[in-house]
Amino acid sequence: MIRTEAELEDRLSEPTPAVVETLARLPGDIVFLGVAGKMGPTLARMAKRASDAAGVRRRVIGVSRFSAGGDSALREHGVETVRCDLLNEAEVAKLPDAANVVYMPARKFGATGDEAATWAVNCYLPAIVCKKYRASRVVAFSTGNVYPLVPAAFGGSKETDPPNPVGEYGMSTLGRERMFEYFSRTLGVPVAVIRLNYACDLRYGVLVDLARKVLAGEPVDLAMGYFNTIWQGDANALTLTALGHCAAPPRVFNVTGPEVLSVRAVCGRFGELFGKPPRFTGAESETALLSNATATLAVLGPPRVPAGQLIEWVADWVGSGGRLLNKPTRFEARDGRF
Repeated sequence: MIRTEAELEDRLSEPTPAVVETLARLPGDIVFLGVAGKMGPTLARMAKRASDAAGVRRRVIGVSRFSAGGDSALREHGVETVRCDLLNEAEVAKLPDAANVVYMPARKFGATGDEAATWAVNCYLPAIVCKKYRASRVVAFSTGNVYPLVPAAFGGSKETDPPNPVGEYGMSTLGRERMFEYFSRTLGVPVAVIRLNYACDLRYGVLVDLARKVLAGEPVDLAMGYFNTIWQGDANALTLTALGHCAAPPRVFNVTGPEVLSVRAVCGRFGELFGKPPRFTGAESETALLSNATATLAVLGPPRVPAGQLIEWVADWVGSGGRLLNKPTRFEARDGRF
C-alpha cells in the first residue's frame, strides 16, 4: 500500500522502460504547457527521471500561471518553471523553444454558465500553441467526452469511431482536437491526441468518488453504471511514450484501462474492504461513456496497475484518511453539463 504523499508522487512519476527508451531516442527539450494541473507535476517529473535514466541531458520545462503555487516543488525535482498566461499570445511567443511539447490546458468544470471562456481555452488556445511550436512534435491531451454514450456491452468507443459528444463541453473538446488537426495538416505539425478517460491518483478520480460515498454511507447513483479508469502513473507513462508516435495528420490514442468496470461491482468491493455495504439509488442505464483502449495499449504498452489493485490502493488511502483534492470527476453526468 502507498502510505504518504511523497511515496505516492514517487510512484506516479516512476518511468517505465518504454518511457526511458522513448526519451533516449528523441532529441531535444520538453515543454509541458499547463503543468500545474492534477497530472502535470508528476508527468514532468517522470520525463526528468526518464531522461536522467537514459543519460540524456535536456531541459524539462513546466509552464503555467502557477496561481496556486507548485513551481518550487517542480524545481526541487529538476524541472524548470516559467510563469505564463497561455491565452496571452505575446507571452506564449516568448516561451522557450523545444522539440517536444506536451499540451495539457483544458477547461471542464464551470463550463456550464461560462461557455465562452470554455471555448476560448479549449479551441483558441491550441491555435496559439500550434503557431508557436510549429517546428515541434506535440502530444495534446483530449478526453473520452468526444465520444457519445454507447452500450456497455460493446466494450467502449474505438479511435476509429466518429466523435459525437454530448453537451457543450464535449463539443468544445472536439473543437480542440479539430484545431490541432487543422494546424497539423496545414503546417505539418506532428501530433498525438490523448483521449484520456479518468486517471486515478488516490487523491482524486472516479474510484475515489465512489469510495468516499461508500465509506460515508451515501447512496451511489447507478444511472452511469459503467466506466473506465487508469492509474495516473500509467497514464503518465503512456503519454510520454506517445511522443514517439506523433504524426501529421494526428494520431489518436484512447488512454484508459482495459477493463469496463461496473459501478455496482466496484462499490461492492469497496463495501467488502470497508466492512460497510454500499447503498444505491436508481438503476444502470444501457449506455455509458466508455473508451476501448485495445489498439492504444497494443502500441504504447499495457498498464502496470490492474483495476483490482488500484481499487485496493484507493480503499486503503481513503479509509486511512489520506489527503484528497476534493475535485469530484462528475463522471455520473449523462447530459454533458459540468
